[in-house]
Amino acid sequence: QVQLVESGGGLVQAGGSLRLSCAVSGRTFSSYAMGWFRQAPGKERAFVARISRLGASTYYADSVKGRFTISRDNGKNTVYLQMNSLKPEDTAVYYCAADRQNGYATGTYDYDYWGQGTQVTVSS
Repeated sequence: QVQLVESGGGLVQAGGSLRLSCAVSGRTFSSYAMGWFRQAPGKERAFVARISRLGASTYYADSVKGRFTISRDNGKNTVYLQMNSLKPEDTAVYYCAADRQNGYATGTYDYDYWGQGTQVTVSS
């Protein structure tokens, strides 16, 4: 069983930065592509970013491209989301997820394991 635990959320002013972390249990972290999603109140969960198993490839939603950076440390079983130039519309619960398949999957149904989420609130 794979468990994912997010941390690093909080309250930040517009234009500020946060770094989210997602610690993954188990010895097979490098066999999973990892993604970040977010869900704002009243909205569906939406894709934010994805990184391949060894970190060679990344992919972003248009809304965060150039502001957010996904990375991973396979030695620490952790994936990160660096968020810069935050906007009020970035306010959401952020989830990390693990996918046993490589590629560029962006649908929630593509991912096999999920964390419990961490709240990010950006004030104007």
